Amino acid sequence: MKINDFKLEVYFEKYEFTAPYLLTQSDCESMEIAELLAMEPGSQEKLLHSWLGYTEVQGNPELRSLVAALYRNVGEEDIIMHTGAQEAIFAYMNVLLEKGDHVISMFPVYQSLYEVAHAEGCEVSPWELKPVDGRWTIDFDELETLIRPNTKLIAVNTPNNPTGFTFSEDELEQLCAIADKHGIYVFSDEVYRGLELNGVSRPCAADIYEKAASLGVMSKAYGLSGLRIGWVATRDADIIRKMKRFKHYMSICNSAPSEILSIIALGSGDRILERNKNIIKNNLELADQFFGKYDRLFRNFRPMAGPIAFHRMELNEPIAAFCETLVQNSGVLLLPSDIYSYKGPYFRMGYGRKSFSESLNRFEQYLIEQKLV
Repeated sequence: MKINDFKLEVYFEKYEFTAPYLLTQSDCESMEIAELLAMEPGSQEKLLHSWLGYTEVQGNPELRSLVAALYRNVGEEDIIMHTGAQEAIFAYMNVLLEKGDHVISMFPVYQSLYEVAHAEGCEVSPWELKPVDGRWTIDFDELETLIRPNTKLIAVNTPNNPTGFTFSEDELEQLCAIADKHGIYVFSDEVYRGLELNGVSRPCAADIYEKAASLGVMSKAYGLSGLRIGWVATRDADIIRKMKRFKHYMSICNSAPSEILSIIALGSGDRILERNKNIIKNNLELADQFFGKYDRLFRNFRPMAGPIAFHRMELNEPIAAFCETLVQNSGVLLLPSDIYSYKGPYFRMGYGRKSFSESLNRFEQYLIEQKLV
């Protein structure tokens, strides 16, 4: 398979570990192993006495049981663990899709949700989020017009990266009803689930529809990206079987210490999510003040859920050029809309880190120095 470069990862490879002011990160605040172990009595002994041999291909049964408990209608047997979300996406797309299939993908979105399908010889149609009155919206009538006789899959990301849009429960049920009517599979990237800012929890696609798969990971909402643990939940037993066999050609199994640390983390999952939501909410208040102060330059598209948003900036130059100059001259990293192949002067801002205030202040200082505000 030949596949196009992952634009976001290429960009981050260049700047993520050198830029001092990260204002665009998509994950939440992480922690040291010691801090995680302190959350659960006896967890240090559990980690120290964990076996360093091969683990089960489908994943540690205790871990799969804890993951299944995050869903309403999903059991341990309906979970398959993977090395991060990226491996899970790659495996699912490969076992489901064939050359000539048609895929509908929410757009803008995490590139691999459509790029893997494209590399497999599928035709991909974008189902676009659109900016309306300071928020992102999506049109289900438009979705119906995109469906063809050979449409195999609808891929969505909710809460969405980069916009912070999320489906309501009614909208998710509507999506699954449309897919069911046409016999189409649904792949729902839900890596930011648990970070609903209005306090309203939502079901997962895998809970609603038997031909749906829900993607989860320890990296984003939990902020534990170094564990490299992700999963797919689906009640389609045939998909689980095929993904397990496909995994034999990838990681084979997950890291045993990472699975144990994920078990410990999920045992305190609600506390971790609450901590991260508080960080996001505090940072959003700072951002609201910033965007209100400079409303001639910016359009604030406040996220509905998750730690990221896609804001508009009125410039006399392309947004990509501005972001490149910004990081080179000030050390502030923002992600331009070009990375998502999305037209318009939008940029991704991240709200999940404790360093947000410092980075935002440096960004404001740069704007003042350049006489942009």
